[in-house]
Amino acid sequence: MYRKPNVNQLASEDFVLPFGGKLRSDNRWVILAKQIPWADVEIAYEPQFSQEDLGSPAKSLRMALGALILKERLGVTDRELVEQIAENPYLQYFLGLMAYQETRHRFIILC
Repeated sequence: MYRKPNVNQLASEDFVLPFGGKLRSDNRWVILAKQIPWADVEIAYEPQFSQEDLGSPAKSLRMALGALILKERLGVTDRELVEQIAENPYLQYFLGLMAYQETRHRFIILC
């Protein structure tokens, strides 16, 4: 089953940080996130899943593909990727999250 997420690119200044402040627009992950046509790729990704209400919903394209891009670019293991995502708001923004999340369990499912 697949639930299509909101694929509009969140502005980096709208990403919610628990300690206040804003993400820098010149950060490499913010720039890369804006260069990838997430909505266009989502159109090709969505039909691969059943629309019936069976099983757990699949992760969004941005979360799944984004994790693969991060893993390859950073050259890390699955476990290290989870740790880095949990610690880094820029990586969370790249994956399409709306706000910083400290919990690791959400990211463990990716790997």
